[in-house]
Amino acid sequence: MKFKRIFLIVIDSLGIGKMTDSEKFNDINPNTLGHISEFNQGIYLPTLEKLGIGNLTDIIGVKRQKPLAVIAKLAEISNGKDTLTGHLEMVGVKTTNPLITFTETGFPEQLITELENKINRKIIGNYAASGTEIIQTLGAEHLKTGAIIVYTSADSVLQICAHEEVVPLEELYKICEIARKLTLKDQWKVGRVIARPFTGKVGNFTRTANRHDYSLAPPQKTALDHLKNNQYSVISVGKINDIFAGHGITESNPIKSNSAAMAKILKIMKRDFTGLCFVNLVDFDSLYGHRRDPKGYKEALELFDSELDLLIKTLNNDDLLILTADHGNDPTALGSDHTREYVPLICYHSNIVGKILNDRETFADIGQTILNNFELKKIELGTSLLNEL
Repeated sequence: MKFKRIFLIVIDSLGIGKMTDSEKFNDINPNTLGHISEFNQGIYLPTLEKLGIGNLTDIIGVKRQKPLAVIAKLAEISNGKDTLTGHLEMVGVKTTNPLITFTETGFPEQLITELENKINRKIIGNYAASGTEIIQTLGAEHLKTGAIIVYTSADSVLQICAHEEVVPLEELYKICEIARKLTLKDQWKVGRVIARPFTGKVGNFTRTANRHDYSLAPPQKTALDHLKNNQYSVISVGKINDIFAGHGITESNPIKSNSAAMAKILKIMKRDFTGLCFVNLVDFDSLYGHRRDPKGYKEALELFDSELDLLIKTLNNDDLLILTADHGNDPTALGSDHTREYVPLICYHSNIVGKILNDRETFADIGQTILNNFELKKIELGTSLLNEL
């Protein structure tokens, strides 16, 4: 075992440029990080710059220089560009058949009727939309009637909105659990059911941080299961536990924001454990990517960069830090969908010799590297980079 603890942080949606098949996913020249820097005429990321991110794509304000970390571009071999697909691939699962979506049609009448009957509430909406926009459009009707708002997107998701003063969180979560059971049927099997509570008054509704995801269970054993089954810690921060439906997780730490997640990591770093701390920073995707807010995305990245500097200084000599992303979400692109992009791989520890590796074929190199470090059984996908570290 080379590293006692590995901290894997997913900068949710931080793509770094188009893949060779991006156009097949209706993405023309996406580049989340590059286009954010262009839109804002520069971005200040001194910590990530030192680690070497400027070598992975053109970023205005970030120089190319000899990296302090081992870095590479990761390609996705799975057929998709969503959260669940990206995270599953990291830990060894290739998604060949894309998850079912209802973007063009909304959910079938039979599903909606069954759900209404089981929850004793009417459903309004049922079309693809931006979550922040649909609550402004249908929020007043929801307040008046108590009908819940259901919508989808280009992803394989069924999202359920309700005002916290109209539908208490406990009831909303129960509704989502019922919807999850219904959508285990093959014809309705979406990747995630998501609770999307909001507050506020007509004309000024705001989504709260009490989101909760109900994902499909992984279709096979993942690197997380191998770690847990061999008595290693698998500590999740953010929505990781939800993404994997609790499989392979030994401890879950829900958080309210990116900064709260970074603070939680610092607390976890003070503890003595052996294994993996797996983190998702969802704000980049949910608050800025989907809302097409390149200015907000830039500011959030700059804040993260300053917090990352403290985290790096807190690492033990036998800790490994891995930074990556699960897909892109170019805030300058049309629509509000994720974008099919390469993602960064940045690996750092106190004694590392920085270098730039060739582009990697799959996100699963991450999971393979983690298992190799703990001398555990290989997963089917990926190549370990442990010898490069």
